[in-house]
Formats: sequence, C-alpha cells, structure tokens
Amino acid sequence: MASHSPRRAEQAQTTRIPCWAMEHLGLVGWSDAGSNRLFSALTGLADPGVYESAMGVAQVADERLERLAAMSHSKKVVPAGFELAQIALPPGTKPGEGLGARFLGSLRNCDALCFVLRAHEHASLGPADPHGDLDGLELELVVTDLATVESRVDKQRRAAKSGDKAIIAEVAALDAAAAALGDGVPIYRSGLDAQAREALAPCFLLTTKPAFVLLNIDETQVADAEAIAKDFGHDALPVAIDVEAEIALGDPAERAEMLETFGIAESVLPRVARAAYLLLGRRTFLTTGDKESRAWTYRAGARAPECAGVIHSDLQRGFIRAEVIRWDELLEIGSWAKAKELGRIRLEGKDYEVLDGDVLEIRFNV
Repeated sequence: MASHSPRRAEQAQTTRIPCWAMEHLGLVGWSDAGSNRLFSALTGLADPGVYESAMGVAQVADERLERLAAMSHSKKVVPAGFELAQIALPPGTKPGEGLGARFLGSLRNCDALCFVLRAHEHASLGPADPHGDLDGLELELVVTDLATVESRVDKQRRAAKSGDKAIIAEVAALDAAAAALGDGVPIYRSGLDAQAREALAPCFLLTTKPAFVLLNIDETQVADAEAIAKDFGHDALPVAIDVEAEIALGDPAERAEMLETFGIAESVLPRVARAAYLLLGRRTFLTTGDKESRAWTYRAGARAPECAGVIHSDLQRGFIRAEVIRWDELLEIGSWAKAKELGRIRLEGKDYEVLDGDVLEIRFNV
C-alpha cells in the first residue's frame, strides 16, 4: 500500500496535469474593445496586438491555497489555471460584415466565450455602444449557427424515418434551435433544456457554449462600475482593462500603491479569472505539505479516482481510498497530523464526489 501527498513524496512536484485538465476560454470583441490588453493582464504575456491571435494560461488566485501554504510552510505554491485564447478578428471587421471562416473556426475550439465590450468614451473611437457591439457579435454567431442547423436538419429528418430514437430527438432539438436562432436568439439564451442542447452536440454550435460579458470601462467610471454592468445581467463584469493591465504587468511591490492611486479597492482580475474558471465547469481540490501546496483542476462532479488521476495516472489505476478534509476545517485545526490525530480526516471510497475546496491525500497501490 502507498499514499500520495506533497508532504510524503517528491512526485507531486514533477508530475504533470493531463492536458484534459485545461479548457479554453475565448476572448471575443471588436478591434477597439481591449481584449488583447485583457489577455496580457490575465496571462502576464506581452500584448498580442489588435489583430494577433494568442494562447496563454491564466492563473486563478485562491486565498484557500495561500493560507494552506502558510500553514504548511510550503516551499512551493502552484495555483490552478485555464487556457486563455485571444481570438483576433480579421482586420477592419465591423458588425454585419461577417467574421470570416478562420475566426469562426477558432471560436469552435473554445469551451466558453467572454464577450469583451468597450463601455467607455474614446476621442478617436467615438461614443461607446456596448449593447450594439454585443448584438453585432451575437448576430454573427446566430447566423452561423442557423446555417449549420438548416444544413443538417433535412438530412437528419430523412434519417429519422428509420425510427432511431436518438435521431428523432436530435431532429426535435434542431427544429427548436432553428426557431430560436431564426428569431435572433442565441441558444445560451433560449428556452432549450439540457437534454435538447445535448442532442445538438454533433452540430458544434457556437451559441451552445457558455458565455459571459466583460465591460471595458475607464478609470473615470470605476465608482459607477456595478451600475454600468447591471444591464448586462448579474454575471457581467466591469473592468478598467487599461488600468488593470498596467498594474498587473508592473512591479508587484508597487501594485497596492497603484491600485490606491487609481481609486481601485482591489483588482478585479481575480474575479474575472474565477468567473471564467467556474464557467468552464472547473473546480479545485487541494493538496498541502512542506514541499508543496497545490490547487488541482478537475471537472465538476468528478469522483475521487478521477481526481486522483489528475495528479498522476498511477494514482487512479491503483486507487484504494481518499483521505479528505475541508480546507477551512484543516486551517482551524492547524495541521494534517493533528487533524488525523483528532480523527477529523474522513476516508472516502471510489464513489465519493469530490467537492470544491476539499484537501486530499490519495492512498493507492500499484
């Protein structure tokens, strides 16, 4: 029998998270929206430029991880993250002119979308029209999806004559999707239920992807940020992208002072990263020890053996049980050893559904 945790083995510092643990968020916006600067702020990479596509990894700040690392006096701290794609529009593209096959192809590779909209006035760009910009972007996606649905539904309707229940269900979903898209409504805002959306999976529709809105404001709008965003739904995020990028890419020692200078209580970027992370259906379990504290990314609803496999495939293959405690309970007790001594560590088997914020050690044998 063997166990795994950063406290007991070097393996956690050297193993790689399998590539499926990373999912892609696509930043989408017209050329003046600021998505390139947002990409730079979230990834720490150089500004890719208005018409340049780029890929990077955005880290998800997590106070739980930092506090566990402090408790364990960890030498190394590894946060969770997700892949971020800055998807460049074709040069000179304007609403209603079509987005181009290459751009649409890039969107299909994303698991979720963030619509970046300019919400501030600009001397050379003119008045802000975030509602119009969002309508323009969504219209392009709706038109593309409607063409996809219409090209498939006749073929599947003929195939449904065989009586195949799965095809019949898909035809019903395609008809419902065509009705919504024909009215200009993206699937993510339509009344289609989860079962219908699942039936649409073979179409790879753009508007079935989860999405949220980010409003690019300027420093004069920071005090009114929440009011500006409320018209776009409860999950819309207002961000002074130029300010946040300047702070994020500056000297870490000066960030607090820079935030105060701009009148910002705290950076919004961690909220952006967290919102994207949750939208992608990702959750976090934690491991902690003197060598390393790490936030591990897993799919919401995963069971203990699958989460063990995120650390290393051997742990999933030889899984015996998981030792589990909630992160805040562990902090309150003060150490893993004391929690074990007090009998506060739970033993969970193969059917245990891991919760966001669980601290794990995996017992395995291979």
